This record gives sequence, C-alpha cells and structure tokens, in this order.
Amino acid sequence: MIFSVTSKRLISYDSSSSDGKLWKQFDAFTRGLIAFPIYVPGTAFYKCMQGRKNVMKILTKMLDERKRASRQDSVDFLDLLLDDLKKEKLLRNEKIALDLLFLLLFAGFETTSSGITAALKFLTDDPKALQELIVIHEALRLSNIAPVMFRKATEDVHINGYTIPKGSKIMIDPSSVHLDSTVYKDPIVFNPWRWKGTVEPVGGASKEFMAFGGEVRLCVGADFAKLQMAIFLHCLVTKYRDLSCNLQQHRRRITKV
Repeated sequence: MIFSVTSKRLISYDSSSSDGKLWKQFDAFTRGLIAFPIYVPGTAFYKCMQGRKNVMKILTKMLDERKRASRQDSVDFLDLLLDDLKKEKLLRNEKIALDLLFLLLFAGFETTSSGITAALKFLTDDPKALQELIVIHEALRLSNIAPVMFRKATEDVHINGYTIPKGSKIMIDPSSVHLDSTVYKDPIVFNPWRWKGTVEPVGGASKEFMAFGGEVRLCVGADFAKLQMAIFLHCLVTKYRDLSCNLQQHRRRITKV
C-alpha cells in the first residue's frame, strides 16, 4: 500500500494497473541490502544489486518518455526534476536526478512502512498517546527503521584512544544511541511525551536522534517519510474508531504495509 502511494505521487506510477515489476525489483533490492557482499549469481547481494540495476533501467525509461511528452504544468515529482534539469538549479545531470528519485522511492516506502507499523503497535499499547498523536519521533526512535548506516572517514579520526584511519569504511548503529540510557531515560519504554515541548533540530537529526542519518548525508526522503506517517495517522484516527485492541489476542507477523 505504501509503495503504491509513494510511486503514484512521485512518478505517477499506477501499480494496480501494471505488472508489479517496479515493486518486485525494489523488493529484491531491500531484501539483500545488508547481505554479505558476495557478488555471485544466486546470492542475496547479487539479487540486491540486480534489483537496483533494473529499477534504474525502469526509471531511466520513464524519464526519457517524460522528456519526449508534451506537457504544460508539473504533475508529479518527476516533472519537477525535469524542470530543474532544464534550468540547472540544483541538479546538474540526469544521473544525479535518477539517484535522487531512487532514494526518495526507497525512503518513501521502506522507512515509512516500518515507522507506521511501529506507530500502530505502540498506539494500541498506549491509548492515551492516541489522543495526542505525539508519536512519530518516538516510534522512529524505537523501531530502528535503518538498522545500519555506512559512511567513509574523510580524515583520521581519534576517539577514546582509538584512531579511525582516513578512507576507512564505517558502519553506524543508530539504535546504540536511541537505546542508550545515558541519552534517554528508560530508553526501551515507549514514551512519546519525552518529545513534547522539544524543538526539532535543523534537518530533523542530531547526535541523539539519527533515524534518517544526519548532517550532509541526511536521508533525502526523511521529511517525505515523516509526512506520510503523519497523514496516515491523521486519517486513521479521524476516520476510524475503537483503535485500541489487545495485540496479544491478534498476534500475527506483518510482512508488508
């Protein structure tokens, strides 16, 4: 559902009337995203890389078709990208535009799905929070939507007697911060009120909250993902009733939102 909404808003892609190829390739990409990097046919990593390659082929074809089509006004995000490419404001070439589009599609469904699933779980556990809907940041903190992030040291870094040499590949674990008792009181307890009255940092990330990364490498889809969560939760609580339920009576594995 989330992927259908995201792809339709960004690139006017109607998954209900298509063969589902775009979703299948994205699914292959996400399943092998943290796999051991062995690029051999049949491995999860190989399927991951092939999935990304095939998604980029589909997006490139859509971009070419959209460039040839005549239009008057911008309809979706892809049209806005084309307008920017023509004016060379932010995007200098099509490769950057396609990479940005890929990242937005990925962030718009993968992180949003995980975040919404976690938010629903925590809301049903705490009906009081449902009345105020101050749940998004706390759900993102606890749900660990991005299990790891990868970075590269641009210079030698000295930390607590250790030296990380320039050029080293670094794997960051956001949950080590989000669940740190020295940063958050009772870190494993769902407490959305801890965010009440706080001012969101510039870019939506800080040293204490990095669900979407941070600084210059902040996920480009961060605001889009949080907006989708906010809209979903708003529609949920305004259009549906009796959301409180005992999850122990309805234990079922959620595989896709």
